[in-house]
Amino acid sequence: MTTTSSPSRDRDAVDPEVYLDDPRRHSLEIDLELRKGPAAFRWITFAMEQLIAAILVALIVSVSSNVIGRSLLNHSLPWADELARMLFIWLIFIGAAAAFVRYEHIAVDFMVRRLPPRAAYALYLLQHLLIIALMVVILWSGYLVMSRSTGATAILGVPWNLINASLVLCAAFITAVAVWRALQCIRLLRDPERSSTTPDAGA
Repeated sequence: MTTTSSPSRDRDAVDPEVYLDDPRRHSLEIDLELRKGPAAFRWITFAMEQLIAAILVALIVSVSSNVIGRSLLNHSLPWADELARMLFIWLIFIGAAAAFVRYEHIAVDFMVRRLPPRAAYALYLLQHLLIIALMVVILWSGYLVMSRSTGATAILGVPWNLINASLVLCAAFITAVAVWRALQCIRLLRDPERSSTTPDAGA
């Protein structure tokens, strides 16, 4: 026995992809495939994603070699543990910056979807101003850490500042993107209808 859905039910059905995509956020998005957003941000994001892929491969090789050494050769590789920790730190911060650019961090947007355009852009502006303030604090803290760090790792002898630089670079890039999005919000607050006519504003 087969059942057929009524035309009215098909019309009322909501496409999940459409629901998850807030059209008022289009002017704030940076998309590599659609060439949306400043070109510099797109190229830096592309480079970060390639770096993330390389770090993942190196991390898998490092951890796997240590597991094989312990299991089959009964011999641990201390350098592999140290390398894995350093790679994981870089992976976290570079991944956080790339995810911020692509709007892939977890967010609760239940309220902003139901606000009028001006109120929504005002909320987006407040959001990015808070992000900028937080990133400035992280940048300053990272600078203090790097200015006082003179040592190196115990086994590989990698300078600690090379590891700490991942935090500073991540915060600097997120700050730059957040400033651009805040400026976009100010522009859209003046003319909310412009977002529907220029979905790739800022490119």
